[in-house]
Amino acid sequence: MSKQLAVKALMICAAGASGTALAALAPDELARLGGELTPWGAISAGNEEGTIPPYTGGIEPPANYDPNTPTKRPDPFADETPRLVITAQNMAEHEDKLSAGVKEMLRRYPTFRLNVYPSHRTANYPDYVVDNTMKNAQTCELAESRLQLAGTCYGGVPFPIPKNGSEVMWNRALKYDQYAYHSPAQTSTLVDANGRRIETGAFEYWQTFPPYDPARTEPIGREEMLEYGRVDWTGPARKAGEKLVIHDSVDMQNVGRRSWTYLPGQRRVKLSPDVAYDTPSPAGGGVGTVDDTQVFYGAQDRYDYELVGRQEMFIPYNTFKLHDQQQCGADKVFTPNHLNPDCVRWELHRVWVVEATLKSGKRHVYPRRTFYWNEDIYAVGMADNYDDAGNIYRVTNTHYYPFYETTGHNTHEFVVHDLSNGAYVRQAYTPANRGMMVVTPPAEAKPASFYQPHALSGAGVR
Repeated sequence: MSKQLAVKALMICAAGASGTALAALAPDELARLGGELTPWGAISAGNEEGTIPPYTGGIEPPANYDPNTPTKRPDPFADETPRLVITAQNMAEHEDKLSAGVKEMLRRYPTFRLNVYPSHRTANYPDYVVDNTMKNAQTCELAESRLQLAGTCYGGVPFPIPKNGSEVMWNRALKYDQYAYHSPAQTSTLVDANGRRIETGAFEYWQTFPPYDPARTEPIGREEMLEYGRVDWTGPARKAGEKLVIHDSVDMQNVGRRSWTYLPGQRRVKLSPDVAYDTPSPAGGGVGTVDDTQVFYGAQDRYDYELVGRQEMFIPYNTFKLHDQQQCGADKVFTPNHLNPDCVRWELHRVWVVEATLKSGKRHVYPRRTFYWNEDIYAVGMADNYDDAGNIYRVTNTHYYPFYETTGHNTHEFVVHDLSNGAYVRQAYTPANRGMMVVTPPAEAKPASFYQPHALSGAGVR
């Protein structure tokens, strides 16, 4: 166990022994955190086979990383070769570690395969997030509706030992990547069933998560913003000049999401309540919904969530190679039906499995969904999304990599595969020749005013 985890373990044991009145977990459960479990609830040890390593403290920058060019993050595992290649021919040998959606893709697409590399647990949280997560274990709860936080919750994993599917989904909603981001050149690309590549969106992007301000000491307010996001579209031509801001509230029951769009042709800002749920994604080219973003994005009020449990599964992980221009530039990475398998790194990790079933009286294009969330980073994972006939309609997954210049993770890049027509879309990624996501220092984070509707019209030009 690392020194940091050992220190946190002592703190947790002391808190458990004190008999905190608002404890969300029993003292014996609290005592597991920082020892048997990491502070955020992942199993500290590796598996018996040795194919999942123990958690030893995250990633360190490789020797060839240059801090003066932080958006150029070299692959620390570039010399590794796959330890296993899974195809339709041998998937039966590994089916207990494959999602239903991945198995269906293997059956449908002869060119699809999983290059499985040695697993590396590269999650890396700053001390204040670890401290807040341990506070949450004692005092954070959900309201009866499970759509609001209750008790006292801080900017960290709210439920490190989740008891139900809703708590896992709240861990996803309160994911830690960074306090603030900026991406000067994000792109979305559709590949149709014939392999034709279409750029469906290009934009500059900012995001701020108020609960994760590192200078903050107060708990999360019941009516405050969970996150702010802003998109300034630069392409395609029909969308260039449009702007979008999104406010996601901590209160999913009474407030939920609010969003506004600036339309340059009309030179006006309008409320956009449809940027949510199963509205087609603005950059998806007809493949994927708004809440397919990053596997699941938005309020949880349309589904009931059942926690199936924790299991080992192959998922895309440490996908640095996708940003290697020479190996995986646009002319190489986009192949028919799926990304070039040589560009996607799969690893074996433990995931939390959650079944989502549409509530009575609610509507969504996916009546049922299965989510697979990584135990170390709750925003990393996959989903199988089903249609009304019970068939897998779309398969989504994230392409994650950790940051070097600071602690944290980029979990924004994702792919949606539409099995009904063979098309797929890669969204919110930074092209390999443009660098990667930029971490914004706290002192330079955009203020809340930057994300307000009036800021769109003030800066709106075409």
